[in-house]
Amino acid sequence: MDLKTASSLHRLRLVSAPEAVSFLLLLVCSVLKRTTDFNAVPVMGAIHGVLFILYVLFWLDAWNRTKWSFGSAALYFLLSVVPLGGFYAERKLKREAENAVIASRARAAAAAEGAVKA
Repeated sequence: MDLKTASSLHRLRLVSAPEAVSFLLLLVCSVLKRTTDFNAVPVMGAIHGVLFILYVLFWLDAWNRTKWSFGSAALYFLLSVVPLGGFYAERKLKREAENAVIASRARAAAAAEGAVKA
């Protein structure tokens, strides 16, 4: 995995959990708006909107760089619109990045071993 691909996965991971939290807070604010005089929906909606747009932009970048299948890319997008999905996406992306680093190190070690033998 090259540095730009790792960076794109890292950015997506960094925004996935805050996006999930903002979505949950927006849902809570919506309920509070209907049941009390408290109305934080405009503020929370704007925050969630910015985080969602960032998530989609980072998702597109990660999809382009990692060459995910359509199914994997669709799963990560779906996780952004499901409550608590961002938390699952963050864990799954972390695991995927760790596996990619391990594979990259194994390829580098195999290449170095091949160079020593030659």
